[in-house]
Amino acid sequence: MSLNRGISSNGEIRMLRKVFSLAIISILILTACGTRDDVMASFQYTLESIHKVNGRQGVCTEGGYYWVSGSTSLTKYDEDWNVIAENTDPFKGYDIEVNHIGDIDVYQGELYLGVEYFMDGVGRNIHVAVYDGDTLELKRVFPFKSDTGQIECSGIAVNEDDRIVYMSSWVDDPSSSYLYMYDLDNGGYKGRLQMNAAPKWIQGVAYFDGSLYITADDGDADKDEPDNMYRIDLGTAGSTYLVSPEHSFVEVTRQGEIEGLTFDKVNNKFLLLYNRGARIVLGIPKGFYDGYNEEIHEVFVYDIMPVR
Repeated sequence: MSLNRGISSNGEIRMLRKVFSLAIISILILTACGTRDDVMASFQYTLESIHKVNGRQGVCTEGGYYWVSGSTSLTKYDEDWNVIAENTDPFKGYDIEVNHIGDIDVYQGELYLGVEYFMDGVGRNIHVAVYDGDTLELKRVFPFKSDTGQIECSGIAVNEDDRIVYMSSWVDDPSSSYLYMYDLDNGGYKGRLQMNAAPKWIQGVAYFDGSLYITADDGDADKDEPDNMYRIDLGTAGSTYLVSPEHSFVEVTRQGEIEGLTFDKVNNKFLLLYNRGARIVLGIPKGFYDGYNEEIHEVFVYDIMPVR
């Protein structure tokens, strides 16, 4: 058979034209829509300092102060990371059974918490609770809408620009493909934000400069794999929001369990809470890795430089 046979029929010509047209259409669709891999990260992250803290769940900052949440505690730190207030009984005054605080946020001196009863990977009695940033005492609770599909709350974020409070879910379930939205001013339910290619095992969420940032416990600690952070650009239109990779935390002292996050808007820094030492099963510490007899909680502080 000759290698220079050429095209011998009109049918072959029509087939090649069809294949070429489909290829052009596919390229145009990919260019318009984008993918997780072709979206550039918003910042470069340079590790500046590490601070050991008391809590294992979340971190937030405002006005030169830092707050850290444990599963059953709240701690306030000054600008040098000295403890200035602590509440080890944060569920005092509740009329429903709760035992767990996730990642937290702060707005105008008030702390926003996702509070629930958490056991064996499932939550109930979920709600947004607002605490005083100085006394660390409960002030008010948002009414929870029970038919949204949310079955756990791992983190919370305040979007002061759009006046929305977001709640994330950790459970590996279709419900964690959404962020659940409440009105910052009146506490009313505002609907769900659907994520396109949602991360698994979401641990925290934060709002900064028009985007949502999500931490996910998606690295295998037994293999020393890093956990990751993802970003949602809220300026994109559509019924779903694309989730794109933002940063892989290879800088942590040892791979463990990623937790909450926050941005220092005044000093242009990013803060991440990370735990190491404990083996985590269904979200609960059970035993320790070799060389540890306790779980260590640390806040990693990064300088951030825009790249877009």
